[in-house]
Amino acid sequence: MRFLTMLACCALLCAPAIAQQTPATPATAPQNLEAAKLFSIQTGTHVPLSLINSVSTKNSAPGDRVYLETVFPILADGRIVIPPGSYVMGTITDIKRPGKVKGRGEFHLRFDSLTLPNGATRDFRAQVSNLDGGSSQELDRKEGTVRSEGNKAGDARTVATTAATGASLGALAGISRGMTGTGMGIGAAAGAAAGLAVILLTRGPEAILTKGTTVEMVLDRQIQFDEEELSATSNVNRRFSEQGPGPLPNRRNRLPGAGRVPEF
Repeated sequence: MRFLTMLACCALLCAPAIAQQTPATPATAPQNLEAAKLFSIQTGTHVPLSLINSVSTKNSAPGDRVYLETVFPILADGRIVIPPGSYVMGTITDIKRPGKVKGRGEFHLRFDSLTLPNGATRDFRAQVSNLDGGSSQELDRKEGTVRSEGNKAGDARTVATTAATGASLGALAGISRGMTGTGMGIGAAAGAAAGLAVILLTRGPEAILTKGTTVEMVLDRQIQFDEEELSATSNVNRRFSEQGPGPLPNRRNRLPGAGRVPEF
């Protein structure tokens, strides 16, 4: 009994020393890492772009790539998220050439991706929401379809010009035969017929967006970049589109005879 009592006392005396040698269970370390801040460009944001290559219903085909770049900074939370000189890639999804009698040239341009100057890329789907005010093309804002300008006035001028030329030639021929009025009438009819033939044998104006033309896209979804992506910087080269001729002038300001184009 005395032995057991001494053994218990020894155990009590050794317990603190054993406790000091036993490593304490480490507490869960606090999470000091903060979530990376995200900068969001919201759905419906309008982004102005400049064409790097030209697009036309004559030379383009469905599936062709279109290359553009941003021309104005887009901000979120006071930070430039999409700087000028960022690259946008699009695709021609549908093309319709103008008819010989009626119908206008048209194409649909879809925007597919955005790449910042540092290489950060986001995929999305967007369409054209506006065209340069100086462009002669028309835009269906609902569908995002670009259409060529109508040419009814040009067709009328063609018929009138050829009729006037025919009347002049007919008058000269009629004078030699003493039938000036009859000659003018026959010549005018022949000239009008020739003008109508020209219209029927040639296509209407093609839909064209030239290199350097400014268009606007509207985002159909939210896109986000984090702080690290935006902090990575890269030198931005001078915009290719600055070398372009700009948008086509309005038909009212073009030279006479620039209406219909011959079919090739």
